[in-house]
Amino acid sequence: MQLHVRSYLARWSAFLVMAALSAGCSSGMTPSTDGQGTANQTALQNLEGAAYVAHQIATGAFIEACPATVFGEGRCLAIGLKDKSRAPRSQAGPYGSVAGFGPAQLQSAYNIANDAKNDKGGLVAVVEAGGDPALDHDLGVYRKEFGLPRCDLRSGCLRIENQYGKIRPHPPVINGWLAEQSLDVDMVSANCPHCRILVVEASTSLGIAERTAARAHPVAISNSWGGGEFPGEKPSEHRLFDHPGIAVTASAGDGGYGVIFPSAANTVVAVGGTSLYTAHNSRGWSETVWAGSGSGCSQYIPESSWQAPTEQQLGGCSKRIVADVAYIADPDTGVAVYESLPGDGEPPGWQVWGGTSVGSPAIAAIYALSGDTTGYPASIAYANPTDLYNVTSGSNSPSDQCAPYYYLCNGEVGYNGPTGLGTPNGTGAF
Repeated sequence: MQLHVRSYLARWSAFLVMAALSAGCSSGMTPSTDGQGTANQTALQNLEGAAYVAHQIATGAFIEACPATVFGEGRCLAIGLKDKSRAPRSQAGPYGSVAGFGPAQLQSAYNIANDAKNDKGGLVAVVEAGGDPALDHDLGVYRKEFGLPRCDLRSGCLRIENQYGKIRPHPPVINGWLAEQSLDVDMVSANCPHCRILVVEASTSLGIAERTAARAHPVAISNSWGGGEFPGEKPSEHRLFDHPGIAVTASAGDGGYGVIFPSAANTVVAVGGTSLYTAHNSRGWSETVWAGSGSGCSQYIPESSWQAPTEQQLGGCSKRIVADVAYIADPDTGVAVYESLPGDGEPPGWQVWGGTSVGSPAIAAIYALSGDTTGYPASIAYANPTDLYNVTSGSNSPSDQCAPYYYLCNGEVGYNGPTGLGTPNGTGAF
């Protein structure tokens, strides 16, 4: 499979320029406290949407785990937070406290704590590039820190295969994907502690790894990666991501307004991103659109039957709209991850990660909690929108980029592009 990524990379280059030059409405994000003083804080407040994210990457405050594509197919979508003191702390208690949200907070925020405690879940597959020889050990550290049940190679709960479904040989390490692999298995663990995990590590093709993952008949397959859309993506959708009965999730992208593949595929659940905060309300949490969340209209994939009524009501897009649902993605309100090997821009140990890479494995795990993946699971949310928290504020781009169809890049009541129908409120929409 060859995915053409020039348009996606070009968009990121444009955002970097915008980050340096543009001024506009407030991003609504917490300014950096990097010692540059009031002028720098004002500049950050004047950056809109994805320009804020691009500025943070350009200045090193945020770290892209995978700035380069692999195998011509795409790149991982994890974004790290360099200054961990900016992040929330995981829950204090018998298992300690580290930077970034931990499982108890994520389960609380998305109303899945009872399911996570009692449900045995199923097999969740994550598709990766390259090997991670410390993954078994690092997952053990994460799960022990947060009091989660054991899940490792020895117990059989964790299985690591190459792209052909074999235990040996493992592919060589690809820098950046070390963090992605740890993030993915940690997020499956945080949302479905009793799920079994299959890691499929690609050496030459993420597409081959995708087919290998499907042959294992998991409940869900997570894809925390993507690249620019291309004319031949419709055949690729059917060849690689069309697996009725399996919830195939894909990150919507970290470049703001604009669509990437495979999240553009109708047969997958496109997962956008939010900023997550504690709040004094009945839920105990609040969310806004994350500035980098991908959204928009596919160039090549037609709308699905389950999304068509939404598109017809809102207008502005005759093809597939991204996203479907969302999950936390903001590095400033990021999640705790443990990675012991260098190679992803962060020092080894406890790290804080965001990006829409967080949501793909998390939503895959929530599908495993629900146990309901008949047909095309992407349709379930559209039949059960009241089982989601609607995200009604925030933006991923200046409004003129999606005018006059502002829902494509702004949080609004009902469906909106960056967060779809909303974030999990239990498992009813999955």
